[in-house]
Amino acid sequence: MTEQKIRILIIDDHFVVREGLKGILAGQDDFEVVGEAADGETGVSLAAALQPRVVLMDLRMPGMNGVAAIQAIKARGLPCDILVLTTYDSDADIVPAIEAGATGYLLKDAPRADLFRGIRAAARGESYLAPTVASRMMRHLRTPTSAVVSAREIEVLQQVARGLSNREIARNLHISEATVKTHLVHIYDKLAVKHRTAAVMVALEKGLLPMP
Repeated sequence: MTEQKIRILIIDDHFVVREGLKGILAGQDDFEVVGEAADGETGVSLAAALQPRVVLMDLRMPGMNGVAAIQAIKARGLPCDILVLTTYDSDADIVPAIEAGATGYLLKDAPRADLFRGIRAAARGESYLAPTVASRMMRHLRTPTSAVVSAREIEVLQQVARGLSNREIARNLHISEATVKTHLVHIYDKLAVKHRTAAVMVALEKGLLPMP
C-alpha cells in the first residue's frame, strides 16, 4: 500500500501566493492540494466540504480574517489541523491565532524545508513554530496573567492607534461607548499607563501592535 497523502487546503487572499504554494507543494510526493480559498468564509466552507488534513491559513484577509476562520473551523469540530502562514509576527497576530486553535505558525519567508516540516508536523497533530514566533510565545507565557492584553483589548488598541474617538471605536466594533471605556481602563491597568498615547506607545514596544 502506498502512504496516504496529506490533503491540504490553502486559504490566502493573494492569487500569486496560492499559485506559488501549489507549485512548491506539488513537488512533494506525500502532499495533495485539494482546494483553495481567497477568504476566510469560503475557506471554512471548503474545509467542511473537502475534509483536508492540514489547512494553510493566512491571517489578514478581507471579510472573515484568519483568526475568525480558525475559530469557525474548530467550532465545527473538523478533523484538520491549521498551520498559519503569514508575513506578520507581532504578538497581536500570533497570540490570537494560537489561542484560536492554530497548530503551528510560520512566516511566508520561511525556507521551503521548514514549510514542508511544518505541514508534516501539523498532519501528525504536532506544533510547529517559526523560531521568532516561539520566542514571542515564550515571552507571552512568562508574562503575568494579570498583564495579558486580550484579543478584544488589542482590537480597541488598534482603533486607538488610528486616532479614533471612543464613539468611533464603539461604532466600528459594534459595542457601546461604555464598553470601550471599560476596555481602556483594563488596558491602562495592564500596561501600567494613564492615557491613550502612552498605551499605544507601550503596546508598540511590547509587540502587541505592529509597528507603523
